[in-house]
Amino acid sequence: MALTLDGVRVRQRGHLWLDDIRLDLPTGLTTLIGPLGAGKTTLMRVAAGLLAPSEGRVLVGGRDVTGLPVRKRSVAFVYQGFINYPSLTVYENIASPLRLAGGDRTGIDRRVREVAETMGLGALLERRPAELSGGQQQRTAIARALARPVEVLLLDEPLANLDYKLREQLRAELKSMFTGSSSVVLYSTSDPAEALTFAAPTVVLGEGRVRHVGDVNAMYDLPPTLAVAATLSDPPLNLLPGVVREGRVECLGDSFRLPRTLGTGTRVTVAIRPHQVALTRPSPVAIEAPAEVRLAEVTGGVTFLHLLVEGGRHLVAQLSGPRPFTPGERASVYVDPAQVLVFDEAGRLLSGNGAHG
Repeated sequence: MALTLDGVRVRQRGHLWLDDIRLDLPTGLTTLIGPLGAGKTTLMRVAAGLLAPSEGRVLVGGRDVTGLPVRKRSVAFVYQGFINYPSLTVYENIASPLRLAGGDRTGIDRRVREVAETMGLGALLERRPAELSGGQQQRTAIARALARPVEVLLLDEPLANLDYKLREQLRAELKSMFTGSSSVVLYSTSDPAEALTFAAPTVVLGEGRVRHVGDVNAMYDLPPTLAVAATLSDPPLNLLPGVVREGRVECLGDSFRLPRTLGTGTRVTVAIRPHQVALTRPSPVAIEAPAEVRLAEVTGGVTFLHLLVEGGRHLVAQLSGPRPFTPGERASVYVDPAQVLVFDEAGRLLSGNGAHG
């Protein structure tokens, strides 16, 4: 079983929303990640049969379903905005697709209670949606989609409206449920942490195009392009201009050797993740730059230190624990060249030794 999008394009009102999408998604979990406006929801609506492509085909298990109505497909779709039947209890909402499929009473009851427990709804089965919190309503919508086995299960940022602790819990539960699934499960997110937690094959989407497909951890460590690196980075990357002089990249008033030989004067972009900016020298070859503190933003157990460095450029350091700093305070920042990513003018990766180190 596989979900195939073969040369799919979507044009609406003169805008190209999806451009030549070619994907073969196997059974089990695949993560779809991209920023707002990347085309994730449009792609999933096409896959579900809710939106007809302007060009191309959709196949399930090799069968062309492009023109097949949703009701004749074996597909379930969970939206970011929860949708439940307001007049039905949680139990009946979850049971509704099973009843439509003609399941027997005992089997339906067992499956409803099983899925409800997984989603933390066991004590809420007799309530109606109006009596639930927003998070509970969303969990009910997810549970209803999970209740009946389908060929294709589409989840469009289903945890986005839930609180942090519940998201963490449900990520682990859903990952366990989808591992080894006989359905094609496509899970859309704009959260890099979510994609990395699932650690599933990942499709990176941007501006309606497939940027890259592959192992998400490998993509994080060595992103093939700047666009992929930016998509998988939260907080955002620090991007600094650099120039090559005699095999070394000049950046932040210092320089470091570039493994690849490039001509002198070649312009590059140096990408540094905030957690790789240090206030003490991390290695003997670390480059050092004077900086001025502009803002110390404490979020839980993390401090985001906003700094002004050479050339009036902005740099963010992610530090563990609450760290007191005064605006205007002087500091030295250090970056280990082994951890930075270097991209050429076309946004292609030139150098990088992994970002986890």
